[in-house]
Amino acid sequence: MATLRALTVILALTVITLVLIPPQWLAVKLNLPMQRNLPYFWHRIAHRLLGMRVIQHGKMAADRPLLVTANHASWLDIVTLGCTGPLSFIAKQEVSGWPIFGLFAKLQRTVFVNRQRRSETGKVANQIARRMASGDAMVLFAEGTSSNGNEVLPFRSALVGAVHQAMGAGKSDDEPAQVFVQPLSIAYTKLHGIPIGRFWRSHVAWYGDMELAGHLWNIIKEGGLDVELTWGLPIALNQSVNRKELTGRLEGQVREMTAAALAGTLVEPDGLEIAEFQK
Repeated sequence: MATLRALTVILALTVITLVLIPPQWLAVKLNLPMQRNLPYFWHRIAHRLLGMRVIQHGKMAADRPLLVTANHASWLDIVTLGCTGPLSFIAKQEVSGWPIFGLFAKLQRTVFVNRQRRSETGKVANQIARRMASGDAMVLFAEGTSSNGNEVLPFRSALVGAVHQAMGAGKSDDEPAQVFVQPLSIAYTKLHGIPIGRFWRSHVAWYGDMELAGHLWNIIKEGGLDVELTWGLPIALNQSVNRKELTGRLEGQVREMTAAALAGTLVEPDGLEIAEFQK
């Protein structure tokens, strides 16, 4: 029965993907507004077909320019976040060459980072800043790699510096744009309504040398997965922000929110306010 379900899901995903690829390719080439919404539509369908239930605590900020900094445990994070609203991702350069998934990433308008060449960090940061200034919400998996889903790895500060370039974009020098950074926790908590626990979380997490095809097949066969997104308060930044101090603060918040989600002790936020970053 599980195998039949998986084959049906794969068939349905294949059909909807083949239908949406041509218009999205054209929208990206011609820079049409619909290029932001078609991937969102695809992810909305995909997460339901995969049997995922996405539970949100708080919400993504409406303020722009916006950089979302999140932890990263699995390729499922893309589908999980993609179904919450129009956004784009920042990914390692190797992803662009992956079969099928590389094409998906390009059609999602992903910004690719070559982490082997530090000299390109500034160039990529400028590209991210331009996208943010144009109104795109950009998602950065700030750990730089995926974890086992039970912990949050140290955040890397290099690309968080894109907020500096985004400040003042499209404005005069004496009227700088206000830029926002929002921490986000992604936690996979239940399978068919039962808490997953540390040992079984590797069913979801995709890291190290795990084979993608086998992991994907197992997820599709199983279904029934709960993932909790906890949105921290968006942080309004000014020109004097210290990149490393900001990264440390974001990492601490995401680690705290992830631990609470995995332990089942999350407290729902009263509302979405704006926090000021202070040294």
